[in-house]
Amino acid sequence: MDKIPMTRAGALALETELKLLKTVERPAIIKAIAEAREHGDLSENAEYHSAKEKQSFIEGRVKELEGVISRAEVIDPAKLSGSIKFGATVTLVDEDTDAEKTYQIVGEYEANIEKGLLNIKSPIARALIGKEEGDSVEVRTPGGEKSYEVLKISYS
Repeated sequence: MDKIPMTRAGALALETELKLLKTVERPAIIKAIAEAREHGDLSENAEYHSAKEKQSFIEGRVKELEGVISRAEVIDPAKLSGSIKFGATVTLVDEDTDAEKTYQIVGEYEANIEKGLLNIKSPIARALIGKEEGDSVEVRTPGGEKSYEVLKISYS
């Protein structure tokens, strides 16, 4: 199986979610199912069906997280330098609008564009890999062609 690259923060977030699901969510849903069973006829018991559906979701998420964590390859960006690669924090300027954006290139399970965490498999990240400060980057996005200049690269 392929290793899944992620930062330490991303791995910790997944481990925290897994612990919450196993220690809080799973026992709570088991209790809810038991209470719903006490109400009698299960065929028309909406609480029971809702709880069973939630239990199915929780168990699926637990299996997914365990699989991802077992294949995780934690990479410490502070030990890296040079051109853009996984873990880099990159400041770009849009060559059309002069708007600056800062992203960190992270694994797909920790990506969150609103927080500036860019999926390594995204078109922008793929275009940035290997570039240096001052380089111009052409990116084909769903919204059309975009041009960026790399202002700063840091690893922390």
